[in-house]
Amino acid sequence: MTWLLSALALIILVMSGDFLVKGAVALSDRLGIPAFIVGLTIVAFGTSAPELLISIQAVLSGVPGMAIGNVVGSNTANILMVLGLPAVLFGLDAAETDLRKNYALMIGGSLLFIYLASLGVFSYGSGMILLAALAVVLGLALRDTLQEPKRADAADISLEGGAVQDAALPVWKITGLICIGLVGLPYGANLLVNNATEIARSYQISETTIGLTLVALGTSLPELATTLASAIRRQADVALGNVIGSNVFNLLAIMGVTAFVGPIPVSPQLLSADLWVMLAASLILAPFVVYRLRINRLMGALLTAAYLVYVWLVVM
Repeated sequence: MTWLLSALALIILVMSGDFLVKGAVALSDRLGIPAFIVGLTIVAFGTSAPELLISIQAVLSGVPGMAIGNVVGSNTANILMVLGLPAVLFGLDAAETDLRKNYALMIGGSLLFIYLASLGVFSYGSGMILLAALAVVLGLALRDTLQEPKRADAADISLEGGAVQDAALPVWKITGLICIGLVGLPYGANLLVNNATEIARSYQISETTIGLTLVALGTSLPELATTLASAIRRQADVALGNVIGSNVFNLLAIMGVTAFVGPIPVSPQLLSADLWVMLAASLILAPFVVYRLRINRLMGALLTAAYLVYVWLVVM
């Protein structure tokens, strides 16, 4: 039953996040808010809301290991699985993309995260540093977006997979989508954390391991759906940008906010292996981003296989 309830919680989280984003984007369009502002705020929050709510709930429930495991595991899954599976099916041609600046920010955020983790615990001070770094990242993104508004608006529309087209929805439907999202997200997070904790105890494995695997995999489903849609449309820039942006937001925003809820100890398992796996997975993207190489089906298969091996090693 705990497995079924965990699956139900993941479905609730994914659907609630989608409802919240669609409703908020439609509302912002009615109010005349520019698309790039929506992309930097509502979209970023909506697609990462499951991870944020789960991390906060984990700390409040006394299982902080699940919170940090969720972030580290999600970032690893985003690169190895979320990019790997679409590449296996369609390939990702990055020849027309230029995400080098965003990629550098992701690597910088990863190194900062690992340094703070090496201190042994994420505290209020760590949260302030991460949120300050997030403010810098958002400031740079805002500056770039203002310089290229047309390009940014097009990217927002592509990233949302048609959410902007929902702007013509009636007010009652927009309100309903937002309300369902706001109610469903905390409910789903609470349901998942409680049942994932029970699974960890019944199998005598740590909450950190559950966060790295079951929870991380589940909360990466929205990114997987977006990346698959982008790969089908041959929009490698949106697919890669989605993963890179999500990873930056996970490291800086989610852990930054969660650290204010309560202290988050860093387990020896994370310090000795999982953080470095996350960094190694991030560095794998370097030649594809810097030299704009194609992520072909073979490379996609290798990335996916690497993720399966990683999950097996973590659980075993």
